[in-house]
Amino acid sequence: MRRREFIVVLGGGVTLSLAAGAQPSAKPVIGFLSARSPEEAAVHTAAFLRGLEEAGFVAGQNVTIEYIWAEGHYDRLPAMASDLVRRQVAVIVAVGGINSALAAKAATSTIPTVFLIGDDPVQLGLVESLHRPGGNITGVTLIAAALGGKRLEVLCEVVPGPGPVALLANPANSNTDAQVEDVRAAAGVLRRPLLVLYASREAEFAAAFEALSRQGVHGLAVQNEPFFDTERDQLVALAARHAVPAIYHIREFPQGGDPMGATGSILLSGRVGC
Repeated sequence: MRRREFIVVLGGGVTLSLAAGAQPSAKPVIGFLSARSPEEAAVHTAAFLRGLEEAGFVAGQNVTIEYIWAEGHYDRLPAMASDLVRRQVAVIVAVGGINSALAAKAATSTIPTVFLIGDDPVQLGLVESLHRPGGNITGVTLIAAALGGKRLEVLCEVVPGPGPVALLANPANSNTDAQVEDVRAAAGVLRRPLLVLYASREAEFAAAFEALSRQGVHGLAVQNEPFFDTERDQLVALAARHAVPAIYHIREFPQGGDPMGATGSILLSGRVGC
């Protein structure tokens, strides 16, 4: 199979030429590597499959998809990506955040790889530039991670005053330090004290929200982070229980609870007045 005989169109509009590599099968195999869980990411997976079908490729008929889910355990991703390389898949689709993309990039320099992230792929070393990615990797970025400071600004407009605000971040995310610094800089400009809380496991959420209450935090910004997406119902419930307004990056958060408001990708949940 020649490199340009198999074209896949992803839901985000990216076109990728797939190489069959060493596979003799007439049915190419896509390695689908995600940091998320299959249940939580079902709507996104369905969009991916629709994109394939629109290009004429139906899973199980003329293309095979091997799904691998890390379910929030980012440390598993390098081994999972290496496993896909050993299987000699035709292409790797790395989704669910920057950690999946970085794991795929580290695992192979030859298998075509397409990613979907919310960060700057040039700054993180995934690609050489936006217009000429170079190498074997390309993809889509929503640049949502760069809006952390803006989300904090919106939150402070909704909950004005000198009271402290907080950021919930996942230390396991490869881009957390940069996102924290962005939000910290915004808090400085807004003259609002910022409390940074960390959680990389569901068991750590309760302690983080208890610390938030003890500090009298007036509002919470939640990091653009795939693990938090997976646990969004829990986070929305905790924000409501502690009566703290919270801002998120995707609409699924407030849709799972009682949305205070939603405009584009700027989403708030919780109760105002604390």
